[in-house]
Amino acid sequence: MSTGEHAGYPSTFPYKLIATDLDGTLLRSDETVSERTREALAAATAAGAAHIVVTGRAVPWTRPVLDDLGYRGLAVCGQGAQVYDAGEHRLLTSVTLDRQIAALALAKIEAEVGPLLLAASRDGLEGEVLVGPGYRVHDGPLPYQPIKDVADLWSAPLNKVYLQHPTLSDDELAEAAQQAAGGLVGVTMAGEGIVEILPLGLSKATGLSLAARRLGVKAAETIAFGDMPNDIPMFAWSAHGVAMANAHTDLKEVADEVTLTNDEDGIAVVLERLLVPA
Repeated sequence: MSTGEHAGYPSTFPYKLIATDLDGTLLRSDETVSERTREALAAATAAGAAHIVVTGRAVPWTRPVLDDLGYRGLAVCGQGAQVYDAGEHRLLTSVTLDRQIAALALAKIEAEVGPLLLAASRDGLEGEVLVGPGYRVHDGPLPYQPIKDVADLWSAPLNKVYLQHPTLSDDELAEAAQQAAGGLVGVTMAGEGIVEILPLGLSKATGLSLAARRLGVKAAETIAFGDMPNDIPMFAWSAHGVAMANAHTDLKEVADEVTLTNDEDGIAVVLERLLVPA
């Protein structure tokens, strides 16, 4: 629905901004967005809300999803590091990770837990994801470039560095990294096998607040959907945070409500409930 109607009637919607994470939230397990969710988002936007994607993915890994959705607005990418204009295919803001500080942080973490497996996301519209030896990459369509020498990670500006450990769980690694280097860098968990170090103080809330300001929308007018601990700052910033049923326990604990899973149209269920005939 894109005609300003929902279930045959003009509708109103109580929020001016809908912020959705991608993986595990807007995207189903097959990397698609369901027709029901597309229609619910279209009805909400026709009722006056703006939809903004807020993802840990950098722009190159986000653009194909946005293009498939016909998405022309702003997107917050790279855990808040990038504000991207999808309509103009242009980066509006980009924050990079200080590579010297990152190297020091990694040294501190490895001093506590032993050698890490590393990957990194390069800055820019065409920034590659570089994957070092042993780093486990999830199966799927997202492109990456294997490298043989981790020293190559530092050869160009980066948005973030990905960490894995041979034996520690994601939660254990994130906690150890935070304790060892939390005064130097930000640490977040964005998904299974995805622990990241970021510029200190950067979060999804950082980028979302910048994008919302450009749209003339306030935090009190925002509803946010997510599934992982990296969505906690976005929930804290927004008026209402909705965790998916498949979400990490840490996010569910701070959510205002829990909806169905990403494979069960959890976003659509909430949006349909909030859409009220005018």
